[in-house]
Amino acid sequence: MRTALVLLLLLALAAIPGSVIPQEDIDSLAVAQWRDNHPRLAPIWDRLDLFAVYGSVWFSAIYILLMVSLVGCIVPRLFVYARAIGARPPRAPRHLSRLPDSTSYTTDEAPDVVLARAEKVVRRRHFRVERAEGADAVAAERGYLREAGNLVFHFAVIVVLVGVATGSLFGYKGGVILLNGDDYGFSNNLTQYDDFAPGSLFDPAVMEPFTFTITDFDVEWMTEGRRAGQARKFVAHLDYKTDKDAPTQQYDLKVNHPLSIGDTDIFLIGHGYAPVITIRDGEGNVTKSGPAVFLPTNGQTFESFGVIKAPFAEPTQIGLEGTFYPTFQLGRDADGNLSMPSSAFGNAIDPLVSLQVWTGDIGVDDGSASSVYVLDKARATRLTKADGQPFRMDLRPGETVTLPDDLGSVTFEGLERWNKIQISRTPGKLVALGGMVVALLGLLGSLFVRPRRLWVRARRQDDGTTLVEVARLDRSSGSDPESGRAELAGIVAGLQINQQRSKEEDRS
Repeated sequence: MRTALVLLLLLALAAIPGSVIPQEDIDSLAVAQWRDNHPRLAPIWDRLDLFAVYGSVWFSAIYILLMVSLVGCIVPRLFVYARAIGARPPRAPRHLSRLPDSTSYTTDEAPDVVLARAEKVVRRRHFRVERAEGADAVAAERGYLREAGNLVFHFAVIVVLVGVATGSLFGYKGGVILLNGDDYGFSNNLTQYDDFAPGSLFDPAVMEPFTFTITDFDVEWMTEGRRAGQARKFVAHLDYKTDKDAPTQQYDLKVNHPLSIGDTDIFLIGHGYAPVITIRDGEGNVTKSGPAVFLPTNGQTFESFGVIKAPFAEPTQIGLEGTFYPTFQLGRDADGNLSMPSSAFGNAIDPLVSLQVWTGDIGVDDGSASSVYVLDKARATRLTKADGQPFRMDLRPGETVTLPDDLGSVTFEGLERWNKIQISRTPGKLVALGGMVVALLGLLGSLFVRPRRLWVRARRQDDGTTLVEVARLDRSSGSDPESGRAELAGIVAGLQINQQRSKEEDRS
């Protein structure tokens, strides 16, 4: 048990980096930005698997050792519990009056009559009763299920770990940002995902061959209160097919209401804006045109950051980087001066995109993988004005800005919406859920079942009366003394009531 507790502590400590450091399978963009901001630490973090903590070798080793420790803890206790189940209640101590909960009274009935009545009274309270032949006391015990609940809880923890491990080994979780409209669709194969985290034993053959498109997207905005401007409710309307020959079906995808196709669940986890930008180069050719996904940096106002790359522009490559404001505003500080631009509202009431321009080598020609959300500026040059200030474009829908030095022009054509979809297959989730339910039941049993022992002794005194001693011993810590005294008083009352009834029957 001590080893299991130490391993539980280590597991909790090992999970801390996964909560602090961005994880590759949860937010690959945040990982890419972290790498750019910490170029010296990133290689060290990679060697330690700190960007994938929960799938790392050292994290897996801890919970495997925890499972082994739990098994080593449970098996010996099963044999001890089996012996306890077959054991009889222990004999009464010599001095019952020394126990914390005890009482006594005298009666003129014979000891055998009192003890026979005590057996009936105690059995009705679901005690296991033992009275040895010739003994002057009745021994009783109940609460055997407390240890059973404890064992069930520990066994259920193993079941939960097995379920989680099964999902981690054989399942997968992936994400895709999908633009709304019939022109954009998704088919469930590896090439369609923006990020994909498979289990160690994942087989691509188990992926269901479904397809879907987001035909429309509805969102309600809060217009008053502290959260004014925040999205309160959003729904993505899906057309999907379970396979290529299946009929098209519709589904309203909501937060916490996933679409389940076979063993795969499809979740709606986010949304945002995609400004439609057209870039013409210095020769007048359209080198980039279409919606560019901008990722929210403020979850309430949907102020968003994005990158647009035109690697085939002439005479030089063009990269745009900037911020999208759904409802643009320029606030004022306490002195009345204009402050930094921001978005006043999440809804696109007065959309504006503010972009800076980079030219030269934007890092797409060396063949290495690069994120579409990150602009490599190591070998690029920022475009500036004649006074040396950065050249910035502030565009509203329909506006065009001509770039200096005959580099071309940029047009903000309009606005589209996107949704972040998570697709996951977790084969062990029902096992883990069942384990959690059983663990909860076992925990309730171990917390609320109170093991206790009870003795009733009856013996003749020198004056001819019978002294009846009743004592109770609570074997669980933290029990309520009042409930123990109440139970003892109830048993004594039961003995005396039955005694009174016997006398009335004798008179009649």
